[in-house]
Amino acid sequence: MDSETEALKKAQVVEARARNISHNVRCTECGSQSIEDSQADIAVLLRKLIRDEIRSGKSDKEIFKKLEEDFGETVLYTPRFDMQTAALWLSPVLVAGAAVGTSLYQKHWQKTNVHIMALNLVRGVPLTPKEKEMMLDLLTPPPTPPLLRRKWWSR
Repeated sequence: MDSETEALKKAQVVEARARNISHNVRCTECGSQSIEDSQADIAVLLRKLIRDEIRSGKSDKEIFKKLEEDFGETVLYTPRFDMQTAALWLSPVLVAGAAVGTSLYQKHWQKTNVHIMALNLVRGVPLTPKEKEMMLDLLTPPPTPPLLRRKWWSR
């Protein structure tokens, strides 16, 4: 009885590891499905190969490495970070940085654009000191609250 439960637990561990690995391996025939979801012949064979490798005592890393050596890096859903895949991994950071930079530039341009237009309008027109003071009071933007206190819905 004890050996049966031990064998059952071992089979469950093998099955759980095999499913975890299978979800992270792309079917070479389908391309868009994992081998766990695919019913293609190659997917069935790869699932069997993975289970056999687990039963022989190999670690998950060793199995992934063997699959990568046999089928290439595209068989894995998570490619390694190296010089070839750096653009893939860093592109979200670059896009977010460009968006933030563009937003800050536009905000700065909007603040300074009003001042430039007003100065161009009154250039050459003599103003009294009181009129200059009133113009500066009207054109000076109110101080913006710190970003931490500012809510996204109050824009």
